[in-house]
Amino acid sequence: MLSVADYIALAFFTILWLGYSWLLRGRTFFGRTSLTHAMSERRREWIYNSLRRDLKMIDTQIMAGLQNGTAFFASTSIFAIGSCFALLGATEKVNAVFADLPYVFNGGTASFELKVGGLAALFAYAFFKFGWSYRLFNYCSILFGTIPMVREAESDIVAAERAAERVIRMNILAGGHFNEGLRAIFLSIGYLGWFINAYVFMATTAIIVVVLTRRQFFSEARLAIMDVKPPSNLHLSAIRRDMSANGGNDLSKEL
Repeated sequence: MLSVADYIALAFFTILWLGYSWLLRGRTFFGRTSLTHAMSERRREWIYNSLRRDLKMIDTQIMAGLQNGTAFFASTSIFAIGSCFALLGATEKVNAVFADLPYVFNGGTASFELKVGGLAALFAYAFFKFGWSYRLFNYCSILFGTIPMVREAESDIVAAERAAERVIRMNILAGGHFNEGLRAIFLSIGYLGWFINAYVFMATTAIIVVVLTRRQFFSEARLAIMDVKPPSNLHLSAIRRDMSANGGNDLSKEL
């Protein structure tokens, strides 16, 4: 059965997971806006930008891409759950392999089955998060259909902004559930360390949380979506002046 170290490692895993989730609910950490919150602002800009165009094919393509990505991870979670049940059917063979490995604390069949059951529960949690996210993105697509055309939006700006805000809130909610599902998938990698021993479990969990925290607050991806001032030679006004001076060269050549 499980040892005291196993229970401590499981509590450590749970505390880090809950602590990291709590950390992302705040807007800043060390004075830095998280990648998730920064992307929420970009989602808002995207939806409000759609109010300025009647042809919204690009927006529907973005919605479809978000749904397809969510469906992919939901399907992957189902396959992972099936793999866990298949692993339970090969408990004796796997235990025989672990028994020959150094530094592996083999707690017996019952301990192994409990660990596999916990891993299956992680993937089940991820599946429900992805499934709900997929449904919310579906609702978001429907709400997007309520956004008026440019002429109607200009005649009733308040109603247009209200429709846009509904889409934005639903899109952010869907993205939040998708991120929570991904978080469970990432943490399942740390959970695999438990099959070696409790100390490796704690170490791999800590490494995963540190990596996720760095990506949220200190990564180049975060910097890429923050508000930055482009170089002066890349402003459209400067490009147009250069085009005029060069006799109207193609914009793509200038870039």
